[in-house]
Amino acid sequence: MFGKVKHWLGIEGVKLKLVIPEEIEATEEELKGKIQFQSMNKQVITAISIFMIEKYSRGRKEEMLVDEYLLGEIHLDKVIEIPADELIEIDFALPFKIEKSEMDEMEDSNIFMKRIVKTAKWFNKVNSEYRIEAEAKVKGVALHPFDKKEIIIK
Repeated sequence: MFGKVKHWLGIEGVKLKLVIPEEIEATEEELKGKIQFQSMNKQVITAISIFMIEKYSRGRKEEMLVDEYLLGEIHLDKVIEIPADELIEIDFALPFKIEKSEMDEMEDSNIFMKRIVKTAKWFNKVNSEYRIEAEAKVKGVALHPFDKKEIIIK
C-alpha cells in the first residue's frame, strides 16, 4: 500500500536534470542541451516538454510590472524506459526567438541613442531574466518530475 502511494506521488521515481550552457548569444536561434533521467525504480516516460521563458520586469516598488513571455517550446512525444539505477540522457534542440522592444531597436540603430536608452532603462529599472523549464510525463504518476535553470542571454 505505502509503495503504491510513493509510486503515485513520484517519490523514489524519475529525477529530471537539465544540462544546458550557462549563457548563449542573443543571435542564436536554438539552444542545444541534454536532459538526464535517473530513477531508483523502473519507470516509463511518455512525453517531455521544454520551454524558454523571458521574465520582463520594469518599474520600482508598488509600480513594478512583471510579464512573462514564451520564447520557444518543444514537445517530445516518445516513450522512454528508464531502468532502475541507470542514467539516461536525451539530447534536444530548443528553437527560440528573442523579440526586441522599440527601445532595444533604437539602442541598436543609433550610437548617440545608445547612452540615452541605457539611462532610461536604468532609471525605469527594466530587466529581463531568462529560464529554461522541462517537465516529463511519467506513466502512473500524479506529480511529474521537472527542472528549471536560469540562463544568461548576451
